[in-house]
Amino acid sequence: QVQLVESGGGLVQPGGSLTLSCTASRSIFSINRMAWYRQAPGKERELVVTITRTGITDYADSVKGRFSISRDAGKNAVFLQMISLKPEDTAVYYCNTAIDGLSYWGQGTQVTVSS
Repeated sequence: QVQLVESGGGLVQPGGSLTLSCTASRSIFSINRMAWYRQAPGKERELVVTITRTGITDYADSVKGRFSISRDAGKNAVFLQMISLKPEDTAVYYCNTAIDGLSYWGQGTQVTVSS
C-alpha cells in the first residue's frame, strides 16, 4: 500500500515551465513503474509518461521533447519537469503506481496554462 501526494501545479503563461512532484508514503526503490496521467475538462484521463525502476521512460507523443520525468528513490519521489507549456497542457495531473496488482492514485494537482 502507498499514498501519493502531488504538488507543484499552478497557473503559468504559454511557453512557461513548471515542475510537479509526487511524494510517496513509502520507499519507491522496489516499485517497478510509476507514471503521470492528466485529465483535462470534459476529456478522459490520459497517460503522460511512465518511468521504470531502472529509469526507462516512455512519453506520450504530445509531450515528447517538452516534459521530463525523473525519480529520486532517496526522497521517495517522482518529478515531472514541464517546459514550453501550451494551453492544451491544462489539466489535473495525477501520479500513479501499481503494487501487487492494485493501482494507487494521488489527489491530483491542477496545471493551468493561460495568458
